[in-house]
Amino acid sequence: MKKGILLVSLILTVVFSCKPQTNEAKDITVEDLKVILDNESSIQLLDVRTPSEWAEGVITTPIKIDITAEGFEDKAIEKLDKSQPVYIYCRSGGRSKRATDLLVKKGFEAYNVLGGYMEWEQKNK
Repeated sequence: MKKGILLVSLILTVVFSCKPQTNEAKDITVEDLKVILDNESSIQLLDVRTPSEWAEGVITTPIKIDITAEGFEDKAIEKLDKSQPVYIYCRSGGRSKRATDLLVKKGFEAYNVLGGYMEWEQKNK
């Protein structure tokens, strides 16, 4: 089991470190996020859905900032650490893509979780 975790960690490290360092938003799958959550003790996971959507459930313990609420960018800058990657999800991927693009422009290393919470729920039942 430890060899498997080590191998997955090594593969993710190589994949992410070999990409050109650009100021672009990056996409990951819910499977990628699952591996990251299973292997990292502390990550910045940002849920940009609305409070009513949060009440339906969340992925682990995210930082919650509604992208449709006033002051999203200011709240994100206040709550997030620029020195750490941010993994962003919404219901299905549209709002998180917008949030990812905004945060990348502000200097964050941001990853959009493709398929969002709906796909997470479907694949992690």
